[in-house]
Amino acid sequence: MRVVVAGAGAVGRSIARELLAHGHEVTLVERLPSRMLTDQVAGADWVLGDACEMPTLREIRTDECDVMVAATGDDKANLVVSLLAKTEFGVPRTVARVNNPKNEWMFDEAWGVDVAVSTPRIMTAMVEEAVSVGELVKIFTFHQSGADIREITLPEDSPLVGRLVGQIPWPHDTVLACVVRDARPLIPSPDDVLEGRDELLLVTGRDADEAALERVLTGRGPS
Repeated sequence: MRVVVAGAGAVGRSIARELLAHGHEVTLVERLPSRMLTDQVAGADWVLGDACEMPTLREIRTDECDVMVAATGDDKANLVVSLLAKTEFGVPRTVARVNNPKNEWMFDEAWGVDVAVSTPRIMTAMVEEAVSVGELVKIFTFHQSGADIREITLPEDSPLVGRLVGQIPWPHDTVLACVVRDARPLIPSPDDVLEGRDELLLVTGRDADEAALERVLTGRGPS
């Protein structure tokens, strides 16, 4: 898969390294010469230029990329990059970084954004998760579909502890996507038994009943 990452700051470089480690082809675009730290992501193709400008996007063959990642520290730039990639170059998938949570409402299909990732929102969620065992936390929302990724660390007294995954009556529009146990991600099967302190990652649709999910996970919540 060919991925273009706009913005070679700490976030952009980190994304590029992860993608390269997974065998993808990565182009990093940066407009500031001081951030052209090519030795830190040696496997990427580096381009000095402004990803908000059409000549730069043509130079990096944006029309041939599978994913555009707008990872700059400027929300306006990330919106422009996403919009141009989607509307002018037909990029199949765009992922945009949201720096200010107040701007999240703009990061949708109208601006060419398929997935918006709010770093402050995710960090807040991780803090909440770390100190709130048994609390259902929303990690982020897919703006195009309206689906959410939610996380919960099962308390020892959860009604799900000791139950088979296949026997759990998940609410409508809810899917258990992953179980993290002892820092290892597991693909859940119907015969897996849940344990206390398991971290569950769930995908819930736009019409999912959050109260019903709370009752299934914790035995608490309104009837």
